[in-house]
Amino acid sequence: MLTEYIHLAMRLAKYEILEDSTFYGEIPGFQGVWANAALLEDCREGLRQALEDWIVLGLRMGHDLPVVENIQLFPG
Repeated sequence: MLTEYIHLAMRLAKYEILEDSTFYGEIPGFQGVWANAALLEDCREGLRQALEDWIVLGLRMGHDLPVVENIQLFPG
């Protein structure tokens, strides 16, 4: 279920090219989950890692995490 949650959340990601020609990515609804890199693939990988870390921290702290396509990860 965790792998599917991450996969579906990553499908929500939005990317843009910044003025310095680097890529910025974030996932709407996942506050503080973002990445920035020179290459799009590196940005995607950084975003996935940030998401995974954010999920682990959120679960450890007992935060409610966003529901993604009917998948709810429960804290604790």
